[in-house]
Amino acid sequence: MRSLIDILELSTEEIGELIAVADDIRQNPAKYREACRGKKLATLFFEPSTRTRLSFEAAMYELGGNVLGFSEAQSSSASKGESVSDTVKVVSLYADIIAMRHPKEGAPLVASMKASVPVINAGDGGHNHPTQTLADLDTIWNEKGRLDNLTIGLCGDLKFGRTVHSLIAAMSRYENVKFILISPEELKLPSYVKRDILVKKGIPYEQTTDLEAAMPQLDILYMTRVQRERFFNEDDYVRLKDSYILTPAKLKNARQDLCIMHPLPRVNEISVAIDDDPRACYFKQALYGKYMRMALILKLLGVEV
Repeated sequence: MRSLIDILELSTEEIGELIAVADDIRQNPAKYREACRGKKLATLFFEPSTRTRLSFEAAMYELGGNVLGFSEAQSSSASKGESVSDTVKVVSLYADIIAMRHPKEGAPLVASMKASVPVINAGDGGHNHPTQTLADLDTIWNEKGRLDNLTIGLCGDLKFGRTVHSLIAAMSRYENVKFILISPEELKLPSYVKRDILVKKGIPYEQTTDLEAAMPQLDILYMTRVQRERFFNEDDYVRLKDSYILTPAKLKNARQDLCIMHPLPRVNEISVAIDDDPRACYFKQALYGKYMRMALILKLLGVEV
């Protein structure tokens, strides 16, 4: 039995296989319609989510399976003080696979050690979000045709952004990738991510506060929101929340084949005026995520079509 807690648990070869399966699902949906008949996915979401939870549910339904679960801690026995360990031990009796989101870093790892079915980390605090990274990788592959030889701009909240940390870890394994880290001083990429991944692997990176100056270099611009729920101080959040707002004017020096990504939800960091720009890929990114979650569910359940 295998779980997925961290994107680095998947080799680059396995990621390539998942991308290939996701592509096949997209092109031949009928072929997969009964693949998980009789299987149940439990979605244990101790933290609010729209896209990730519904994406997992849509993925399982489109594979012919069923879904059970909860969408907030208050509607589970966690509100009575039940431990994560006990919750997953019980849920393992009812479901074949678990997707879990939790505000505490490491909770899905603990769950995977106690569950008797595969556990997928659907986001744990500011730590990891591997299935969002799979969505990101599939987006880059489909939009750019490669996962190497890329300059990637990461903009906004790089301190608390688990999607950013996971994407850096994943992309660090491909050749000739460079990162440009664009953020206010207070929301810079944590030093441990720089030290353990970028410096350790000799991956080139630049840090800047100037989005427009960085724009001409970028193959990919990955925007993030400043996350109110990660701040201890409301005044700090208010001061920083509008640090970077992407507008058509800021794209004037961008490449014509730029790929603009965002893990969503968007607050106001990308102007709606950009939604119709052919370079805007963030809604497609959400769709690619569903197909990658379908491919991952098949892999972890050992289902071959």
